[in-house]
Amino acid sequence: MIPPKPAARPDRVSLWRHARLFRADILSAQPARLYRAWMAEFRTPFFRSYLVNQPALVDLVLKERPGDFPKSDRVSEGLRPLLGQSVFVTNGETWKRQRRIIDPAFEGGRLRETFPAMREAADAAAWRLADVAGQGAEVEVEEIASHAAADVIFRTLFSIPIEDTVAQAVFHEFRAYQRSQPILNAAAFVPWPRWLPRPHRRATRASAARIRALITEMTARRQAQIDEGGAPDDLATKIMTTRDPETGKEFSQSEMVDQVAIFFLAGHETSASALGWALYLLARAPEWQERVAAEARAFDGSFAGLSRLRATRDVFRETLRLYPPVPMMVRAAARDEVFRDRAVPRGAQIVLSPWHLHRHERLWEGPDAFDPGRWLTEAGKASARCAYMPFSAGPRVCTGAGFAMAEGVLLLARLLRDLRVEPVAGRDPVPQAHLTVRARDGIWLRVTTRRGAAKV
Repeated sequence: MIPPKPAARPDRVSLWRHARLFRADILSAQPARLYRAWMAEFRTPFFRSYLVNQPALVDLVLKERPGDFPKSDRVSEGLRPLLGQSVFVTNGETWKRQRRIIDPAFEGGRLRETFPAMREAADAAAWRLADVAGQGAEVEVEEIASHAAADVIFRTLFSIPIEDTVAQAVFHEFRAYQRSQPILNAAAFVPWPRWLPRPHRRATRASAARIRALITEMTARRQAQIDEGGAPDDLATKIMTTRDPETGKEFSQSEMVDQVAIFFLAGHETSASALGWALYLLARAPEWQERVAAEARAFDGSFAGLSRLRATRDVFRETLRLYPPVPMMVRAAARDEVFRDRAVPRGAQIVLSPWHLHRHERLWEGPDAFDPGRWLTEAGKASARCAYMPFSAGPRVCTGAGFAMAEGVLLLARLLRDLRVEPVAGRDPVPQAHLTVRARDGIWLRVTTRRGAAKV
């Protein structure tokens, strides 16, 4: 089965046209040749950009010499009103310190401890979908997925369900922020002086300010609970009470607000994107959907039992291959380089594209096909080792990668245990990338209750 893929742009377009395409959708702004190229160079009057697909070069940038290729400020500027100096946008010693404090909260043992809260969110999501589904109702599942992913974040981070008043406010403000913020602003295309204020939309700045005010309220409330000795043992408490082993200092409140903002953006938006696409792909592949449903019915609900959801895991992996939530990552060359006998000047933008790497015609068999079975083949495993990075790779690999995989597999299994999804004729989604890979007009599926499903 070949799922939807954005149409590629003509090979040559003007800089103005390219910038407009980027602001609308970074996927359809790319030429088709990138699905076969090992490297491509793009020149503008202000900077040079090199998209890199060759596995050896990807490893060089992400794993072998990551310090020579820090995160690019050009892309992060668009997110700074919301994320401040969070771990997503920082580099160097600041980033290292942040990871030393954050990483312990997501170690294997902590994931087991947060799993009950994750399972409660999955149950709540299944009940909500069952309530609105009816028999054959057409449902926009991206909204359902967003609600479920947000609930997971609130329950595991702050021990509150999404029904909490502040949680509801944060969730709705994030939706407003996503609608107002393009993935790139003018600073991505022109060399904007650091002293000059960045050109963010008024609605974007206002929405970011409201989100940060709400997060500040939650972190202040949690700090008071910690000081009183009655704080829940959740992710927020773990992070806020962890001292940097080198400096002995904890996060300040403003630093914690920055980190919570990226936890919510990364943990909610990316998980919602992947879950929505997984449901669509299974609606188009009923034989795989039945395998997932069978595993879900046999699942005992335990953290250990997740390892037995093998087909569900492979479906989720394949979804992340076809629709990686973060389609591109941008680094900057800290010094002059030579890639494939081509000079790469200091300051050049190095673009690493999971979207193109995961569909590369030289690296995958049937790159555009939905085939979860590939993860059991030697060819599929070999491709994954060199051309699969939905969570980035190297030292900057997403600290919540294990959390996200557990969440995705659990939510997918729980939703399909009692419910069946089918495509809606004439409403195939069109992939489009802003903050993450979403569907232009949502993902519409027909949802019915499975025979013999438990009544809620």
